[in-house]
Amino acid sequence: MEHTFKLTPKQTTWANEVMNKIMDKLSWVSEKSKDKIPYRTDETGTHDTWEGFDENRPDQGICWWTNGFWPGLMWLMYQACGDEKYAGIARIAQEKLHYAFTCYYGLHHDVGFMYLLGDVADYRLTGSEEGKKYGLLAAQMLAGRFHPNGHFIRAWNDIPGEPDKDTRGWAIIDCMMNIQLLFWAYDETKDYRFRQIAMMHADTAMKYFVREDGSVKHIVEFHPETGEYMTSHGGQGYTKGSSWSRGQAWAIYGYALAYRHTGKKEYLDTAKKVAHYFIANIKEDGTVLLDFRQPETPAWEDGCGACVAASGLLEIAREVPEPERALYSSAAVKILKNIDEKHCCYDTSGDSFVLNCSAAYECKEHHVTMVYADYYYMEAIMKLQGYELNMW
Repeated sequence: MEHTFKLTPKQTTWANEVMNKIMDKLSWVSEKSKDKIPYRTDETGTHDTWEGFDENRPDQGICWWTNGFWPGLMWLMYQACGDEKYAGIARIAQEKLHYAFTCYYGLHHDVGFMYLLGDVADYRLTGSEEGKKYGLLAAQMLAGRFHPNGHFIRAWNDIPGEPDKDTRGWAIIDCMMNIQLLFWAYDETKDYRFRQIAMMHADTAMKYFVREDGSVKHIVEFHPETGEYMTSHGGQGYTKGSSWSRGQAWAIYGYALAYRHTGKKEYLDTAKKVAHYFIANIKEDGTVLLDFRQPETPAWEDGCGACVAASGLLEIAREVPEPERALYSSAAVKILKNIDEKHCCYDTSGDSFVLNCSAAYECKEHHVTMVYADYYYMEAIMKLQGYELNMW
């Protein structure tokens, strides 16, 4: 199927202008932050860095789940302009991330986010055998988290400082993006375990996470021994039973990718079902709220969830014919134009470009920067330009 989108001349000009601004910004900030693994920016707008290892918080520092998005941005730049400089900067971060394997305790299901966009991208784009090796090591770790009775991948390890919180049976919708690492590992090794584990997890999530109206639960708890469904938790959304927008976005994108990797029609149908719910809840100007069922005030937004959803909607659009394709691509453009016009910093006053991100409803901070919002924003704009990206 043709993977281009029918943009108007005005939209094409807009996308090209945005891409030029992104590339100018990253040309500057990549040199400034080349020895870092950024997550957010501090009060001065400067990238922080997530490195080191703290045994009291093993899931932070070098094992922080977003650490793959900085090398991912560099590999997007590499594809956009072919400059080896960006490959070199990506590998600085990748080399640091190899240390996370020796820490072990901080690694959980998010090894997909951590290693797909760095080491695996390196292998896909340059043939790096080292990238392949670490990608397969991460895939083995992810596969090892599979619950054979419940047919799901355990999300998090034990939570430091919270010995009474048993997460052994917890799975979260975010893992729909992580299982793409297993599909890649199958493609490389033809070891069916990887593909089967990924599909069984996707099937379980389809059954227990996606509601009839297309909204999605964030956390589902299964019995840690039998694997039977027990309950759900509100997670990063407003409350139990609510609709965390980034969770919807993970489902949209994750199921669209699962369809691309397997051809299983139910996955595309699920991606579309969640997408229709998401599109129906976008504000008229393209704003995406943090939770679609949150109170009217405070009206927290999540630009990161918006960017993830936009890229996921474009992924669905790639898989469907016209005129259906326009439903998804036009919604993506609407979201991205809102981010560009209202919530972006393209100058040198700060190191990030997407500004209005919120990690969770209960967080003290809202409308901050996040490196993964920058990644998905750039990825989505490149898709609109016709780039054949293969990052997932």
